[in-house]
Amino acid sequence: MQAITVKDRDAGVGGLALTELPLPHAAENDVIVRVHAAGFTPGELTWPATWTDRAGRDRTPSVPGHELSGVVTELGYGTTGLTVGQRVFGLADWTRDGTLAEYTAVEARNLAPLPADVDHVTAAALPISGLTAWQGLFDHGRLATGQTVLVHGAAGGVGSIAVQLARAAGARVIGTGRAADRDLARDLGVDTFVDLEAGRLEDIGEVDVVFDVIGGEILDRSTALVRAGGTLVTIARPVTVRPADGRAVFFVVEPDRARLTDLAARLRDGRLRPVVGAVRPLAEAVAAFTPEKRTPGRTIIRVAED
Repeated sequence: MQAITVKDRDAGVGGLALTELPLPHAAENDVIVRVHAAGFTPGELTWPATWTDRAGRDRTPSVPGHELSGVVTELGYGTTGLTVGQRVFGLADWTRDGTLAEYTAVEARNLAPLPADVDHVTAAALPISGLTAWQGLFDHGRLATGQTVLVHGAAGGVGSIAVQLARAAGARVIGTGRAADRDLARDLGVDTFVDLEAGRLEDIGEVDVVFDVIGGEILDRSTALVRAGGTLVTIARPVTVRPADGRAVFFVVEPDRARLTDLAARLRDGRLRPVVGAVRPLAEAVAAFTPEKRTPGRTIIRVAED
């Protein structure tokens, strides 16, 4: 099969290449998925799990990408809950070969059924962004109806989903980003938009939840915006400057079949809209890691036609 692989962690994106690999093996409780569409995170080449397995052993050449939508072609021993020929989408394991390939092996529990009327490209943009947004807002942030949430990067992959979920939960949403993101953020449902290049965070006032995907100085300055009893949630890095009278949480997204099923229902009903910016074939996946210009939304790799 064809796959994108990387062999040298020091080479970065320059080490990515389209190569031929043997078909993956379905271990116990695995399924083999014929990948139709896949998502990736540009920074994943810096993640330790890209280069080693769960025991810390080198596993190069590695296949990047961790989001997928496709069709089950094989079941491993003991696998239950899914069938051959079933449309699925979900989150591939961090420490195994990923989804930028024609076929991939995934733990069955990491996948959810995909409704027949949801296309694979749209579905592939949802697993990491959708689960991260939900877990950040509600599992860690404890956001409730009537509260105010500040979403940094409101037009990005995770931020755009967080805005929509927060609005659906009855929260007031303040979004941040670049000036060019204003119209999209407004369209997604933010009540107030703050241009990070021109506006002042300190003028926002206190909020119940800060959901950060940027890190750095923005994360540190946001600490002062958390009202007493509120929560600062980030996926960027561990928190070093904590709220004076609130909680601070750094987390890494976890697979959740039940939540994926809920997100798929919202997607099907038109209550949720992942922002897909570009769709490129597998042969152009290497170039997609370093786009010539910034475009709103996720870049999705179309591996096979529906």
